[in-house]
Amino acid sequence: MKKIIYPVILIGFLLFILIFPEEAVSGAALGLNLWYEKMLPTLLPFSILSYILIHSGILDGLASAVHRLLKHVFPISSAGIYPLTAGLLFGFPMGSKITADLVTAGKMTREEGQRLFCVCNNISPVFIGSFILNDCLNRPDLRIPSYLILYTPPLVLYMVQNGRKTFAVPEESSSFAGQPLKKTTSMSFQIIDAGIMNGFETLAKLGGYIILFAILAQMTALLPLPHPILKCLLIGFTEITNGISYTAGQNMDFSMAYPLMMAYTAFGGLSGFAQTASMVKECRFSMTPYFLTKVFQTIAAFLLALLLVC
Repeated sequence: MKKIIYPVILIGFLLFILIFPEEAVSGAALGLNLWYEKMLPTLLPFSILSYILIHSGILDGLASAVHRLLKHVFPISSAGIYPLTAGLLFGFPMGSKITADLVTAGKMTREEGQRLFCVCNNISPVFIGSFILNDCLNRPDLRIPSYLILYTPPLVLYMVQNGRKTFAVPEESSSFAGQPLKKTTSMSFQIIDAGIMNGFETLAKLGGYIILFAILAQMTALLPLPHPILKCLLIGFTEITNGISYTAGQNMDFSMAYPLMMAYTAFGGLSGFAQTASMVKECRFSMTPYFLTKVFQTIAAFLLALLLVC
C-alpha cells in the first residue's frame, strides 16, 4: 500500500506546484514565516538547553527533589517530570523530543517513554492565549477554561491508564539499544557543541515539515467542498495554524468556531503528527497509542468547549 500511496502524494505535490505556483509559493512562505518568527526564536534556545541539561546530568538532582513530592499523586519517574512540564509549557514537539532524548541517554526506560510522550506533547499555552484567543477570537477571558479543556483530559487519561504504577529507574537493566541506565554529572564544551548542533538539526526538521504541510493546507483550501465547515475541518486537521486562521475568517458563530479551534489544537494536525514521529523515530516508539490519545483529546476538547459556550 505504501508503494502506491507515497508516489501518489508526491506526484500530487508536484502537480499542485506546477499548476498553482502562486498558491504553492504562498503556502511555503506562510510556513517559513511561522517557523522563522514563532518556532525558531522560542524553541531553538530551549532545545539547546534541554540537551545540555539532560546529557550533563544537571537535571537529575532537580528532578529527584520534585519527584519526592509528586510521586504520591502522579504515576511518573523523576526523569519524566521534565518532559511532562516542558511539554505543557513550551508546546509540541518538545515534549516528545525530550522524552526521546531521555530514553536514548539512558535516563528513562523505553516503557515509560512510550507511555509518557503520548500525553506530554501539547500545544503551548502561549500559542493558545495569544494567537487563538487574542488574535483570532478576541476572547482572552477564556484563557483559563481553554487551558483546562486542552490539558486536563490527557493527564486524567494517563492517570487512569497507569493507576498507581511507579516507573522506577533500575540500577542495572537495559533501557535503549542494550545500553544500561546511567546517571552521570559532567559539563564540557563538547556537550554544549553537541547541544547546539542537535538544536539546529531539530529545528531544521520541524521547518521542513511545517513548509510541506503549509503547502498541503493551501491545496485543501482549493478543494470544491459543499460546506465551509468541511473545508475548515480539513484544513484544521491538516495544519492547525492555517486551520485556525481560516476558521476565524469565515464569520462563523462563536459557539461553533471555538469548539472547532479547540479540537484542532488538541489534535495538533497531521503536521504535528509527522513532526512528532520524526522526533521519536530513533526510539522506535509506536505512533498508534499517540494517535489514539490525540483522538481522545480531540473529542474531549470539542465536547467540553461546546458545553462551555452553549
